[in-house]
Amino acid sequence: MSQSILSLLIELQRLKRLDRTGWILRGLPNGTESVAAHTFGVGVTAMILADTLRSRGVAVDVERVLRIALLHDWAEARVGDMPRTATEFFGATVRKDAETAAFRRIVADAQCGDTPYEDLYEDYEERSSLEAKLVKAADVIDLLVQALALERAGARGLDEFWEVTANADFRLDSPARDIVAEIFESLVESRSNIT
Repeated sequence: MSQSILSLLIELQRLKRLDRTGWILRGLPNGTESVAAHTFGVGVTAMILADTLRSRGVAVDVERVLRIALLHDWAEARVGDMPRTATEFFGATVRKDAETAAFRRIVADAQCGDTPYEDLYEDYEERSSLEAKLVKAADVIDLLVQALALERAGARGLDEFWEVTANADFRLDSPARDIVAEIFESLVESRSNIT
């Protein structure tokens, strides 16, 4: 059992060194952001969203939120960080099937008690729960926060990342939808202040 846990942990180490491809394709240097750094940002953002909702009386399973955030990109340890443009060539179904198969294979040998990693991953992919929807919103918010930081440091040519702010639909109900919309507005306003 401890060997299977160690194997899983070693495999997931790859995410610390795996660059986020979208930045590289836009001419930013290797090391701009790793998948693991993105996962950290998603986890922090998702936790803050969940805590904000809880403070407004909405029942949110914060542990589930954090678990989903931590594992949402594990498949990339096997398939790499496929940029959005890859879907244009492979198709959304092929891409999703490959990522799901990679995730299942990664966790298949790990004996970590009764923790349903596959169920959490499926929830994220299907956006079945409030928690999964919050993580998806956090995924996009973290992307935009990173884009904003890069643009503040002088990066250009990142406009396409901001297109999501015009029509993002995370299938959230109020007040979660309102909180995410406010964050998007703040991000867009902050971007407009870059000189």
